[in-house]
Amino acid sequence: MADSKSTAQSRVVLITGAGSGIGRAVAETFIRNGDQVVLAGRRADALQETVSMAAGLAEHTLCVPTDITDPAQVQALFDATVARFGRLDVVFNNAGIGAPAVDVDELALEQWKAVVDTNLNGVFYCIRNAFRVMKAQSPMGGRIINNGSISAHAPRPNSAPYTSTKHAVTGLTKAASLDGRKYNIAAGQIDIGNALTPLAAKMATGVPQADGRIMAEAVMDVGEVARAVFYMASLPPEANVLTMTVMATKMPFVGRG
Repeated sequence: MADSKSTAQSRVVLITGAGSGIGRAVAETFIRNGDQVVLAGRRADALQETVSMAAGLAEHTLCVPTDITDPAQVQALFDATVARFGRLDVVFNNAGIGAPAVDVDELALEQWKAVVDTNLNGVFYCIRNAFRVMKAQSPMGGRIINNGSISAHAPRPNSAPYTSTKHAVTGLTKAASLDGRKYNIAAGQIDIGNALTPLAAKMATGVPQADGRIMAEAVMDVGEVARAVFYMASLPPEANVLTMTVMATKMPFVGRG
């Protein structure tokens, strides 16, 4: 594996779910910083659109259509990263899905399994391959950042699959942080609340609350999430953000009601 020493200006950064929403915003930030960015997601056209929006250069980016629920595709993604750029410095495990907001007894088992396979198994497959690559490269080590959620702390109504997997990601993050120490691999988690993306636009018009009401919620610019992830990734190897919560200031998360 390559012996090249990465710098803040030439990190190799791999981002899943990079074709839309939070993943797109984070990818654009790293691309504009001059980093070498690997964009993973299900749709090749969406990944290319992200690169175009960030005015990314082809020699500094790599788009790899990937279904993270498939271990073979995840391994191929990481192998393609090393083949192209020689090493891997940062992984942002961002890809995730939800399920229909229905009572748990009305949720199809296939829908439960799909969320678990993406939000938990997919993150594990990526962490597993990140360890494989980061242990073998010189200099050894790197950083893994997992996208948790406010749901890693408290559920929304009718969100059992999503909430369960995000709680599990917290345990996976802590285990990776511990197990990565001897390999200079830092692992952390960012928990996000109400970042304004196309999927979260409904927050501004009204979503169910714990007391049964439908209420509009405050949102924040998704760019603030990208800035936070960029900060976490920019720390020196001896420092790590284990958990960070970035949320719309006035969203109904802290408090009672």
